[in-house]
Amino acid sequence: MHVRTFKFMHILLAMVLIVSLLPGARMTFAAASSNTGSSGAAGSNIDAVLLLDVSNSMKSSDPQKLGNEAMKLFIDMLPAQGDRVGVVAYTDQIEREKALTSLNSADSKASLKRFIDDLNRGPYTDISIGMGEAISILQDGARQGSEPMIVLFADGNNDLNSNAGKTNSQADQQLKAAVDNAKKLGYPVYTVGLNADGKLNQQALANIASETGGKSFVTSSADELPQILSEIFAAHQQVNVVPVDSITGNGQFQNVKINIPNASVKEANISIMSSQKVEVKLIDPDGKAVAVPSDQVSVSTSKSYSLVKLLNPQQGDWTLQVKGADKDKIDINLIFNYSLELALEPLASKSYSKGDKIDISAYMTSNGQKLTDASQVGSLKAVLNVTDLDSGAKSQVPLTTNGTQFTGTFEVPDNHRYQLVVRAEEQSFYRETAPVTVDATGKATSGNENSGTATPAPSDGKIAGLSLISWIIIVLVVILLGVGIWFLLRFLKQRNRGFVGQMVIEIRDENTGEKSYPQYKKLNTFRGRFNLHQLLQLAPELKETEQITFTPGNNDRILIRNGAESGIEKSGRSIDASRGYELKSGDRVTIALRQVDKTILLEYLN
Repeated sequence: MHVRTFKFMHILLAMVLIVSLLPGARMTFAAASSNTGSSGAAGSNIDAVLLLDVSNSMKSSDPQKLGNEAMKLFIDMLPAQGDRVGVVAYTDQIEREKALTSLNSADSKASLKRFIDDLNRGPYTDISIGMGEAISILQDGARQGSEPMIVLFADGNNDLNSNAGKTNSQADQQLKAAVDNAKKLGYPVYTVGLNADGKLNQQALANIASETGGKSFVTSSADELPQILSEIFAAHQQVNVVPVDSITGNGQFQNVKINIPNASVKEANISIMSSQKVEVKLIDPDGKAVAVPSDQVSVSTSKSYSLVKLLNPQQGDWTLQVKGADKDKIDINLIFNYSLELALEPLASKSYSKGDKIDISAYMTSNGQKLTDASQVGSLKAVLNVTDLDSGAKSQVPLTTNGTQFTGTFEVPDNHRYQLVVRAEEQSFYRETAPVTVDATGKATSGNENSGTATPAPSDGKIAGLSLISWIIIVLVVILLGVGIWFLLRFLKQRNRGFVGQMVIEIRDENTGEKSYPQYKKLNTFRGRFNLHQLLQLAPELKETEQITFTPGNNDRILIRNGAESGIEKSGRSIDASRGYELKSGDRVTIALRQVDKTILLEYLN
């Protein structure tokens, strides 16, 4: 931080202290802050870590590498923008990992899928190691307001290395601690049990899912992957899988009807599961052929599936033409991504009691705007789901549907507390409102957090009982405090900013030409700054690398600074890193040392 900025921060903090000591300011500020509430809606973007057991036991429990295929299909099914995915491959140690990566282009998805294809298997298994690392990645990189989640693909069995000194009891305790941590942090874990050999430890995976608020699935066939992944998406994207058709290939193009039900579909994901390669063509509702791929259509393929993604498709009946190998079974499913949300009109801010009738009104929105065109949502049906928070009893109240509006009446059955959630659903998706609590015990005011009654201004010139000068002081204090905290947090963040990803290091002896085995050094243990000598385990002969330092950059990048005499090259060209040079994921540099005849090869991966 610059000296001038640091002084300015001190001045601001001093001003806050002075203002806070003015007569009445502290009391006024406390009174105002006690009436301040905060609320925020969770964002729909996903921050997911895909966790895969790559131990040798998976050769029998997952010989077709369905886990790898499911991970790739998960990535392909995500919307074109906004989501981030990380990958952890484990045995009884972390074999390979990738920090949360933004998937905002076809290239970024393809790169992550190549990473998954390159995963190798190794001996032994310890689920607690993988779980702990997946949680760490989310803790380090999950965005505020995102939907964090872990998807675990495994057979549920541990196979510990007897020479490592770790017992099954210790591994179980560490797994329990990791699961408890995921639950505390709000990271649901969805488990997909891979069971080709019938030796699945289904209960272990089910326990992980239930403890963390996720779901547990079992599969031994690629045909089941769309259904499983759709159910995982349902908890976050609120969509349903729509079975379209199952056909048997005959070497010719066959027509399959694809219905786009309304105008609010952002993406239509057509998953085609087949053991052999298929060809596809598309015809829009107007009968015109659509190029595949094109600006309207993207296609992703793997050894067990093809995913055709229609972007902002026209409403109506499309024709998918599929050509498969003779006698090849082909399953086709449809999954939509929508820009729709369901909102509940605020309830009256009052106390309720047994027998009171509460008017319920909910409506659909798109990109924050209230919808009025019923064609944009299709044939939705809605209910009010009621949970008695005192007895645990659940009930439903049917709502009347009028296009994009849903209305009804809830009669309070007893002097209890109730949670109300409106759910609107049609074949391809559903939406739910944020839960609202109604308190009919006579002890509290009911309604949702944002509801309330307007308070008229008193005639004595005061607002909410406070003088105008007091409100000015409050506003000034809040502004100054906010700016001061911003500078302080910026300063602390810069000093304690963490790293993501890892560095792959190889050392080449220029006299013999021999090159060391690649070393993978995880960077998440460093904060603020570290030097290359630390990564090289402080080897005395490589001491000159103390002057080559790394600091965090923006967008999960890293800055390398060279204060030594060593030369640094990238792609065979010398670079000037004296003031810092930015490295992005996949960048490789070579560092020619001057004091010894050795060259260090670095690759940064995140």
